[in-house]
Order: sequence, then C-alpha cells, then structure tokens
Amino acid sequence: MFIMFLTDFGLEDDFVGTCHGVIKGIAPDAEIIDITHGISPHSVLEGALVLANTLPYMPVGIHVAVVDPGVGTDRRGLVLESADGRILVGPDNGLLLPAAERAGGVAAAHELTNRRYAVEPVSRTFHGRDLFSPAAAHLALGVPPEQLGPALDPASLVRLDLPEPYIGTSRIRATILYVDRFGNIQLNVRRTTLEEVGLSPGDQVELELGGDRYYAIVARTFADARRGDIILYEDAYRNVAVAISGGSAAATFSAQAGQELRINFTS
Repeated sequence: MFIMFLTDFGLEDDFVGTCHGVIKGIAPDAEIIDITHGISPHSVLEGALVLANTLPYMPVGIHVAVVDPGVGTDRRGLVLESADGRILVGPDNGLLLPAAERAGGVAAAHELTNRRYAVEPVSRTFHGRDLFSPAAAHLALGVPPEQLGPALDPASLVRLDLPEPYIGTSRIRATILYVDRFGNIQLNVRRTTLEEVGLSPGDQVELELGGDRYYAIVARTFADARRGDIILYEDAYRNVAVAISGGSAAATFSAQAGQELRINFTS
C-alpha cells in the first residue's frame, strides 16, 4: 500500500524521519512517497493546493497531509474516503478537501478519535507523529476507516475560502497562491482566462504588485523569452504563473502567497 506524505515540517529536524519510523514500525511493507515537506510554515492554503495538484499523479492509496497551525486545539482529526477509492488523513482545517473534491468528492468522513490506533501519550503539538502517521499505517494494514472514529457529515467539514480572480475588460485582479523554489509565482488564474480576455503569446501586459509595476510578455515556454525577461505562462498544473527567465520573480517582486497581483492589459 502506498502512503503519500505532505507537510510543512521541512527536512532540517527529525519530524519527517520520526513519522516515517512510526509508519514503518506499524506497517513495514508500506511504501511512503514524500510529495513535499517544504510547504511554507502554517500555510494551509498552499498545502491544500499542492496536495490537490499532485493527487492525479499519485497512485491510489492513503494521503497524509499535515499543515496544522491549530494543533492542540479542539480542531478534529479526519479520515476521509474519496469517491475514487483514496483515503486522506489530516486535520480538519480545509487542508484535505480540495484534494478530496478532485478525487470525486468525499464519499465518507470519520473523526480520528480511537486511541487504539494512536501513539500514546499523544503530544499536544505533534499530531503528525502520534495521530496521523499511526492512523495511516493501520489503514494501510486494512483497518477500515470506521474503526478509527465516528462518522461525520461531510457538510460539517471546515472549508477553505479559496480566492477567486476578478476578470475585467482591461484588468485581471489575481491572488498569489504559491511560490516555488525557483521563484515562480502561481496565480489563481487559468490559461483559458487569458484567452477569454484576448491575450495570446507575444502580447505585453503590465503587472502591478505592492505599488510597483513591471512589464511582462505572455509566453508558452521559457524559450519564448530572453534571459531576464518577465513572462506570464501556463505552469505544469494549468495555472497562470509569473516567472523571470533565468531568475526569481518572487525575489524580484518580494512576492508572497496571499498577495494581490494585477494584470493590466489593453483589450
């Protein structure tokens, strides 16, 4: 059984390795796929988007996601079953739902309460180790989700307020969703939106961020631009992104997830 693992733990500390150890100690034959542990600390939205974006490329199995700024509070732990047969484990803070919806929707939900499937004593600050990892391992062994806790109404689950872009006749008001390690800036805009407002490769647009303005070229690939050019392109997950050929757009613009970025153009 495959267990996919995504967190904001980073790799400098022992957190990821300890979770691996817990999983392997319970289910030694489980195969763990580390999607990433580089989600920005406490960024539930970023974690949710990366989990959802990568899900179609993962085998059917158990997806464990831990970006949990509410750890130790009364927020619930979840086990979700998706319509396409996947199981998602993590906190009830909106992190899991975009991925579950991409997998056909939530077919069943359970609250993670049965301490038989936890590592005792359960820490108030490390549920990734003590609740979510052992739950995933037991699920990999064939323990049915209903054994881990009571059923929940999927309508009661916490949902993220996903930002929607404003589309005007001469402006798109977008939100930065994610910045990758190359400094590329992913926006909540799809390529089809650019087409709908009449933008095509080779067109020039003005980008406005934090009071600063930059000129960019709509491009298909980095090869369409000269080194140092700012480009607007469709990334691997079908979102529009901003990049600098051979550089970091995020560093140049001091861009962070959650900021508004405006794309101004002549219709």
